[in-house]
Amino acid sequence: MYSINLFLFMKTLTFCGKSITLLLLALIGLFNPILSTAQKQRETIQSVINDFQRQLEIDVRDDNINGSISAAILKDNKIIWSKAFGYTDSDNKIMADTSSIYRVGSITKSFTAFLMMELVEEGKIKLNDPIELYFPEINKLEGYSDSTKITFAQLASHTSGLIREPKLQGADEGPIAEWENKVIASLPMTSFASRPGESFNYSNIGYAILGLALSRAAHEPYVELVEQKIFKPLNMNNTFFILPEKKRAFLAKGLDGGPLGKINTEVPLTEIDGRGYKVPNGGIFSTPNDLAKFIMCNMSYFPLLKSESINLMQAPKNPPNDHNDRYGFGVGLFQEAPFNIVEHAGGVSGYISKFSFDKDSHYGVVVMRNYMWGVTDINLRTLFLLRKLKSLK
Repeated sequence: MYSINLFLFMKTLTFCGKSITLLLLALIGLFNPILSTAQKQRETIQSVINDFQRQLEIDVRDDNINGSISAAILKDNKIIWSKAFGYTDSDNKIMADTSSIYRVGSITKSFTAFLMMELVEEGKIKLNDPIELYFPEINKLEGYSDSTKITFAQLASHTSGLIREPKLQGADEGPIAEWENKVIASLPMTSFASRPGESFNYSNIGYAILGLALSRAAHEPYVELVEQKIFKPLNMNNTFFILPEKKRAFLAKGLDGGPLGKINTEVPLTEIDGRGYKVPNGGIFSTPNDLAKFIMCNMSYFPLLKSESINLMQAPKNPPNDHNDRYGFGVGLFQEAPFNIVEHAGGVSGYISKFSFDKDSHYGVVVMRNYMWGVTDINLRTLFLLRKLKSLK
């Protein structure tokens, strides 16, 4: 058959150019259904993205705060869309763009947990090691005893039983260079809400202890560990714990306060240089495009961790009969049909951020803004977007 078709094709070439044209048109016609389907899918994806973009534009307008929203959408190992809307500094009429930098808040916890898994793979720690092996000062916790020993896994999954915040006045204030001292000073003012392993209790001080214990185990400063083991390999060139002077012009001005009160820019400005003990649990500055790279890594596209370690991070660690939000190691989990979502949100004075990705479709989204109130619901925006994208075939 192939030789006959080739013969017919060669014979057609002996005719005039008009016959060749007809033959090519016929061949193209055979592929038209395939091309049309692919084109239709691309158009559908684009229409979903266009709707998302219009919604964010409307959100910034309706919030009417003169702030900004920046966002990125990714598929597999590529960013397929990235935009910014509004002002990063309305006083000086500076518009947001894709290089605008925001604080990520508690998304920092995802990096700390990721670092923990890297040290596990390197054999420096084990998940069920008691923290006191590396950080003996933990025995200063209020109520600490042989029956309340805490492990790395418990701190990373918020099942250590520790309260959310220490009771030390000013614990969340001070330069980043002093964060370790603030953690240690906070220990006697930190108690247990439940016994370790019994329930999920979201704990900022718990993650600060985790970061310090990882540093002790690796014999290197926590900040340098994250920079060397995560930021640099992923080329996250606009992600920092200490914002360089030359990058301060790119930082979106944080707008704190409420809809009925005066906008406060002083607290966000002061916190640029440090938030006391809150470094491993909320100290990172970044952009949506950089966080998208971290999402790709958590979808195993950049092999900083083995797939088994990634899967372990993204499996729920809630104790039996615990019906709180599902949480893995440093990530929240939304695993109700049709979703299989891994996510984390963050909020600090003047900034709110959210990353979310669907493990099945490999779509992901990052949304960041520089104001604390308004009609925009970042959680709903990301959820609806991923649902629409996942429904595409």
